[in-house]
Amino acid sequence: MSKSEPRNFVLRDEKGNEHGVFTGKQPRQAALKVANRGKGTKENPDKIMLRERGTKKVHIFYGWKQEVDAPKNKPDWMPDRINKPFVRKEKPGIIKLEQV
Repeated sequence: MSKSEPRNFVLRDEKGNEHGVFTGKQPRQAALKVANRGKGTKENPDKIMLRERGTKKVHIFYGWKQEVDAPKNKPDWMPDRINKPFVRKEKPGIIKLEQV
């Protein structure tokens, strides 16, 4: 598999339940999509745990969104203020799930 192909990441909660699949070429790209749907703020970010499909690797991020001015060259349908997602990789950034 080449690095430029989209990969699937499953959103996990603290209890290990999995729900929602997010696609991205990198784990960070999928985490940004999760952050844009979340309720986190910069002061109180959401914890985002993404397991890469077909692996035991879980990527851990903290994510939030902020309302920012839309870009100057925005299309007509875009509002003047938009939500912009932000993510920060947690240390350790990747944990391996144990065999069940």
